[in-house]
Amino acid sequence: MSVTQRILASWRSPRGVMRAMLAAGQREDRALVVLMVACLIMFVAQWPGLSRAAYLDPAVPLDARLGGALMGTLFLMPPLAYGLAGISHLVARAMGGQGSWYGARLALFWSLLVISPLMLLQGLVAGFVGPGPGATAMGLIVLAGFLFQWGNAMVAAEAPQGEAGQ
Repeated sequence: MSVTQRILASWRSPRGVMRAMLAAGQREDRALVVLMVACLIMFVAQWPGLSRAAYLDPAVPLDARLGGALMGTLFLMPPLAYGLAGISHLVARAMGGQGSWYGARLALFWSLLVISPLMLLQGLVAGFVGPGPGATAMGLIVLAGFLFQWGNAMVAAEAPQGEAGQ
């Protein structure tokens, strides 16, 4: 199944997709690629808003804004994501979760990739509409989508074998 098909399937059955990905075996290289592609798409999603901001306020040029966004999304976000995945696994373990560290990482990284198309749309709204109720609403939609995906992925990743679908 292609990545785009899995992304679409994740909106219908996020737990099923996560179970299938975990059943493929522990592949840290695959998890890292998922995270890096998600970060790259998030970086690209910021371009329209940054371009608009640079046009409206030329004191900070576009290349400086893009450099800051690049630093944040491709260099700072991956270590933070690894840390957040570890914390989420510890919280799940305290609540009775029986998954692995890898499962928690994959759940977070996959959730970030699944919402990346929404982030591209959010970037377009930020670029064409600018700040206001539309951008706020789009941000809330992205947040709700992420929490939905990550919550379901964590349930599948932390469930005991045989109970992930219930």
